[in-house]
Amino acid sequence: MKLLRVGTAGQERPALLDDEGTLRDLSGLVADIDGALLADEAALGRIRAAADSGELPALDGEALRIGPPVARIGKIVCIGLNYHDHARETGAEPPAEPVIFFKAADTVVGPDDTVLVPRGSVKTDWEVELAVVIGRTARYLESAEEGLAHVAGYAVAHDVSEREFQIERGGTWDKGKNCETFNPLGPWLVTADEVGDPQDLSLRLWVNGELKQDGTTAEQIFPVGEVVRYVSRFMTLYPGDVINTGTPAGVAMGRPEPKPYLRAGDVVELEISGLGRQRQEFKQA
Repeated sequence: MKLLRVGTAGQERPALLDDEGTLRDLSGLVADIDGALLADEAALGRIRAAADSGELPALDGEALRIGPPVARIGKIVCIGLNYHDHARETGAEPPAEPVIFFKAADTVVGPDDTVLVPRGSVKTDWEVELAVVIGRTARYLESAEEGLAHVAGYAVAHDVSEREFQIERGGTWDKGKNCETFNPLGPWLVTADEVGDPQDLSLRLWVNGELKQDGTTAEQIFPVGEVVRYVSRFMTLYPGDVINTGTPAGVAMGRPEPKPYLRAGDVVELEISGLGRQRQEFKQA
C-alpha cells in the first residue's frame, strides 16, 4: 500500500493512493497514519480490505497539499557515511560500524514544502536518502532478518545538511542537521510488502534540473536489515520511528571547488524508485 497524509500543515488527514493512481480518503477508517496504526495489523488489514473493495471515497489530489506520510514521529535516527561511493567522494574511510546521529522530529516537512536556507549559511547541501519506518518495537534484535521484519515501510527522505555548521563549528554533527525544514519526507509511506528488496532501489536528485545524485541502495555499506538490528542494540525503536539510511555519491561537499552549495531560489527534486518524488524550492530563513 501507498499511505499518505494530505491537507494543510497540522491538519492533514490519512489517505491511500490506489493501484490506478487515485487518491482515496482513509479518514472514515483510521484517525491518522502514525506508529499506533503501523503497529496494528488488524487496522492495516481493514485498510487493505477497503482498498480492494473499492469503497473508499476519492479525493481531489490536485487541490491538496501532501504532508509527511507519518504523524507524531518519535525520533529520527540517521546513518552517516553508509554508501561506499559517498565515502570515496568525501575521502573518508568506510566506517567499521554504522555512524549514528539524530535529527529532531520537528525538522520534518512535506515532500513539496519550502526548505529554508539557514541565516548565515554558505554550505547548505542536498542528500537523497531511503527512510525506513519502524512498525514493531525493536530492542536487542539478533539478526538482519529480524531487522527487516520490524520495518513497516519505506519513504523518500531529503537529509538537508549545512556542512559548515556540521563540520567546522565544533561539537557533533547535529548543528548542521537540525535546522528548520531540513527533513522533507514522503510523498508516501510504501509498505514493506510492496517494496520488496530494499537493497535494489535507485535514488536520484536534481538541482535546478541538473542531475547531481544517481545511486543505488546496493551501494550501502550496512544494509537496511543490519542497520535496524544494529540500532536496536543501542536504543529501543518504536512504531513510527524513522531511520534515514544514508546518501549515495554526488553531494555538493564531494565536488571540486567552488562547491555548488544551495542558495535561496534553487529548486531540488529527488526520487527513489517505487517510493515517489519530491520537489522543494529553497528560500531564505
